[in-house]
Amino acid sequence: MKSNAVIAIHGGAGTILRASMAPEVETRYLDALSGILAAGQRILAAGGSALDAVEQAVRLLEDCPLFNAGHGAVFTSAGTHELDASIMDGRTLEAGAVCCVKHVRNPVLAARRVLEKSEHVLFTGEGAEAFAAAQGLEFVDPGYFHTDARYRQWLLARGEARAMLDHDGATLEAKAAANASADSLPHEPIDPNRKFGTVGAVALDAHGHLAAATSTGGITNKQVGRVGDAPLIGAGCYADDATCAVSTTGSGEMFMRMVAAYDVAAQMKYRGVSLSEAATNVVMEQLPRIDGRGGLIAVDAQGNVVLPFNTEGMYRGYARVGEAPVASIYV
Repeated sequence: MKSNAVIAIHGGAGTILRASMAPEVETRYLDALSGILAAGQRILAAGGSALDAVEQAVRLLEDCPLFNAGHGAVFTSAGTHELDASIMDGRTLEAGAVCCVKHVRNPVLAARRVLEKSEHVLFTGEGAEAFAAAQGLEFVDPGYFHTDARYRQWLLARGEARAMLDHDGATLEAKAAANASADSLPHEPIDPNRKFGTVGAVALDAHGHLAAATSTGGITNKQVGRVGDAPLIGAGCYADDATCAVSTTGSGEMFMRMVAAYDVAAQMKYRGVSLSEAATNVVMEQLPRIDGRGGLIAVDAQGNVVLPFNTEGMYRGYARVGEAPVASIYV
């Protein structure tokens, strides 16, 4: 009997630079996505849980400097890093999250420990780090999160005295182009200065259970203490075996206001629509009402996978057990 087990991941959405794309750089991103998908796929193929699969995928995304989470996270307005993550078990509706952590190497691991070892759901700042330390998680010097590409991106945003959002104007775009030659990744598939950088994973395991996880470094030059949708259950992450598992990436404030991840599940439950219809409605109709840009990945209990986005591109992919991973960037 063929398994429905499947995992999907995302690594952010935004404006495409395809016209100037170097094939080797595009390949670098696609290979990273495919490799991470394969790691999650192996867990599912061995009968592992959806929760283990999404934790592993997001941990690897946090460790990859190509994406804005963990090593490679963007800088705050103070030139620091503040990381957020969440995880949810669709079998029990248990969830865990941390936000504004500065020394935890893998925030998704801290979120998993909150789910399993705490009566609470969300810890922030010093409290989150104290909890993570008590759980024996690995801490790193803040310099670990630094990459030269993100630093230059921050200098550009700081010069504009604003957080780096997708709707920044023509002047910012021109400056980004002028600085591209100095970047360690001069032609990323998605413009790093017009990109919503969150990572996430959703999965269905062979036992019929769902899980979701999301992690981020936030937005470049964000105000210290700013928290987006990624660590908020229902906004950036949601999982329920009765409906679906969802992880989002986009303009965090808009996804929070729309409770976007939960809205997909709610539409399935209360409207009786399919995963595809619910996710398309949220991304293509509900979010644009308030200028919400980005996308999401989702899987339901039957193994249906959707990856809709309303930007020019989204780092994304999925892998079914027994099949080769599929990774994409463009529309």
